[in-house]
Formats: sequence, C-alpha cells, structure tokens
Amino acid sequence: MVAAPPVADADAILTAEALALVAALHHEFDDRRREVLARRTARRQALAAHPIGAPLDFPAATAGIRAADWQVGPSPADLTDRRVEITGPVDRKMMINALNSGARVFMADLEDACSPTWANVIDGQRNLRDAVRGTLAMDSGGKAYRLNERTATLVVRPRGWHLDERHLLVDGTPISASLVDFGLHFFHNARALIDRGSGPYFYLPKMEGHEEARLWNDVFVAAQHALGIARGTIRATVLIETLPAAFEMEEILYELHEHAAGLNAGRWDYLFSFIKTFRDRPDKLLPDRAQLTMAVPFMRAYAERLVDVCHRRGAHAIGGMAAFIPSRKDPEVNARAMARVREDKERESAMGFDGTWVAHPDLVPVAGAVFDEVLGDRPHQKAARRSASAVTADQLIDPTVPGGAVTEGGVRMNVEVALLYLESWLRGNGAVAIHNLMEDAATAEISRTQLWQWIRHGAEIDGAGTMTREYYQRVRVEELARLQAKADAVSRITDAAALLDALVLGEFEEFLTVVGYRVLE
Repeated sequence: MVAAPPVADADAILTAEALALVAALHHEFDDRRREVLARRTARRQALAAHPIGAPLDFPAATAGIRAADWQVGPSPADLTDRRVEITGPVDRKMMINALNSGARVFMADLEDACSPTWANVIDGQRNLRDAVRGTLAMDSGGKAYRLNERTATLVVRPRGWHLDERHLLVDGTPISASLVDFGLHFFHNARALIDRGSGPYFYLPKMEGHEEARLWNDVFVAAQHALGIARGTIRATVLIETLPAAFEMEEILYELHEHAAGLNAGRWDYLFSFIKTFRDRPDKLLPDRAQLTMAVPFMRAYAERLVDVCHRRGAHAIGGMAAFIPSRKDPEVNARAMARVREDKERESAMGFDGTWVAHPDLVPVAGAVFDEVLGDRPHQKAARRSASAVTADQLIDPTVPGGAVTEGGVRMNVEVALLYLESWLRGNGAVAIHNLMEDAATAEISRTQLWQWIRHGAEIDGAGTMTREYYQRVRVEELARLQAKADAVSRITDAAALLDALVLGEFEEFLTVVGYRVLE
C-alpha cells in the first residue's frame, strides 16, 4: 500500500508490477533483515560489556574463508577501468553534470546525499529511469542541460538496511528502504541497462558483517530470477564504512560471490563508525575531525588492508572522497585545496588503489591525472599485491593520532557543520556545500557523535578547559544566533538546533537519519 501524498510521475514509478517485486522481496527477506540488525545490537552490547582494552578481532569462525584460495568473478567491461568515480545526489541537474563529467563511474546516491522525502524518493527513481534511457534533461536559468553521447557508467547506492520507507507498507509494516530503492531501480532499469551493454550495478552501504552481504546476495539472486535475468548480472561494490566490516572484508566479498565488484574506502562513515563503536571508551577519544586524515595510523591501516584484500581476491579497490568544491571567487583557496586533493590521490594511487572518488566535476581531471601517471594504459593495478597479514587487528583500532587534540575551533566547527547540514536535510537537500566542502549525512554524523563522546568523557579542549554539556550549549547558542541572523523565511535552523541538541545531549542514537526521519516533512 502507498501511504504518501501525491507526487508528480509517481504512477509511472509505482506500477503494479514494480510494487509486486518490492513486496515479494519484503515478504521473503524482511525477517532476515531484522535478524541482521539484531546482530548489530548484540555485537554492540558485547563490546560494551568488555573491559577496557578488549579488542575487536578477525572472526575465528571464518578463518577458513580468509585462508582459502578464491577470487571474485571478472569485472564487466564498463566496470573494468574505474580510475575516477564521481558521486552525488539524484537531483536532475547534478546527475546530468556528473554523468557528463568525464569520470569513468557516477555513483547516484539515494542514501547519504539524499534527504528521503517522498518527493525525493520518487524524483530520484524518475531521474534514474531517464538517465538509463539517455533522456535525462532539463532547462533552468536560461541553460539547457542534456546528456553527452558518452557518459559515466551508472552505479546506484540504495539506502542502508537500518532504514525503513514509511510511505510504502505491506500489511501495515514499512518496507525496507534498501529493498524499495533497489527493487524500483532494478525493475525499471535492469533490462534497459543490459540492452545498452551495461548492467544493474550497485554500491552497498553501512554493512557490518558478512551475514548482511549474504542477505544482499540472496536478494540479488531472487530479483534476477523474478525478472528472468541471468544470475551474476548484478554487480555490487561494498562501501567498507563501518569498523566491524573492516574485520570481515574478505568474508563480505566471498558472500557476494559472482556479484562482487570491489570494495570502497568510505572514510567519513568509517570515522563515524569508529567513534560510535567506541563511544563508551575514554581511551578511544579522537581529536578534531580536520586532523583525521588518511595519513593517521589507524586510517592508513584500514586503507592498506582494503587494497590487500581486494587485490588478492581480484576485486577493485576504490579510494575515498575528495570533497572539495572549487570556488569561483578565491583562486588561492582553490590552489591550496587542489594541492591537498593531488596529495591525497597520490597517496591512494601509491598504496595500490585502482580508482578514487571526487565530489565535483572540476576534480575529475585532477584525480584523473594522478591515476593516469600510475596506471597509464592499464585499467587497474590489481597485480600490486601485498601480504594479507601486514595489517593487524590492533592497528585497526589504535586511536593514536600524532599531535592530535580537541580544540575550541573543532568543537565550534562540529556544531556549525551539524546545524547547517541538518537544516538543509530537513528542507529536503541531502548534499550541502559548507566552507567549500561537500557535506553529507556521514560528516554530520561525525560532528554530532564527536560532540556526544567529548561531553561523555570530559575531553580536554586544548587551552580552553573541559568539554561539558554547558560548554556545548554555549557554543551552540552562539552558532545558532549567528546562523539565524542570516536565515531566510523558509529556514529550519531552529528545528535543526533542537534535533542536534537531542542527538548530542540525549541518549546515543545509532543514526541521525533515523531520528531526523521522524520529523522530516
């Protein structure tokens, strides 16, 4: 049943046949989805019950998978060279620009870069349908936006297993947002993609272990069978963006079998997961977000292991996001930022990554030039293999950040970014340019989680005392007043402040998007 306000073109997306596929997937897999989510809770409780110093480790039960000799299936032709991938929301104009950007792959993000209003959910599916058929177009501000003859390979990121879609019900129960996003795109576009020489490709977010990958694999098998499409046609790249998943990279690839395409270093969500996993541990406090680069030891260990696993198993290793948004007004800012982007991509290419992510079309040639220097005419560098035992469990959970500190500027930045992002998200915009950086839900999650943890453990603020509830409230009042002075008539900055207070001062919430969804219009 559809329980939603009218949205233009919804009938073309919510056809009886498409809804039947989604409902069938719900009936077959929703109980298992709830089981894997319950395992997350149990793992979290087990970690909380351990004494200080008790480590996460690679699962003993799956040691045989890690020791065995196996590889994922070969890549389809249009996913073989992935040296630069661009990501962005399913907004019509942004999709056209991304598909025309010159990147090899465009990840259309129905998750962290999309505020899940019902209008956005339907519009995103409509835009995906038109993009697949080459008819995506718009006219705005006197400009005509049309797709080029050659465009980036389309890969879709559905929402994570933890999210529901309250506007689609089966027997009064909301359907998994993952199954809605996947099912509607797959039903409408799988055959058209195959006819164009491509296929239904996905990025899978927020998984915490191989059982969740097995669930996705079984969904893929069922959906392909339902539409009479050959098994293995779907290909999935998994974002390793949770700390538990870093200990099960090989198992995740193994469970996806012939559907596996690669792993991605989803570093912003990974930082959020690290903080969330160890939120009760005073010995795991991290410094300001700005200091948490890929050069710090535990992040470098995570990236090295990802490349090691992917290349031993024949999968693509895709690097992290360059989130800089170029400024047309400040060439000095651009020059400094571009130098940092090049440095980041040089580090990734030297580590063995086969490609990387950018958030803006102007960064495609910058990142592309770096990977061109390393790859040349080769489509990837999977032959660059290292020892799988080089990265230890202790390295993955070591919070040491040389020279790291919590600063007043870091506290203030977290408050400002969270307020600005939440305000925009509540108005239906899930990707927001703040201080020349593209912020999405992942970076807002880091901001609010750090604030919560710093308060809980009374973090020392460099030269400014101890982090307390009162300290946070003083900064939040000041930042809110500053932002309110600039707000327009439709601003939801006051609602954003109330939501941030609940997230920072209340009981810990696993995902801000779950809490925010309750008040999203």
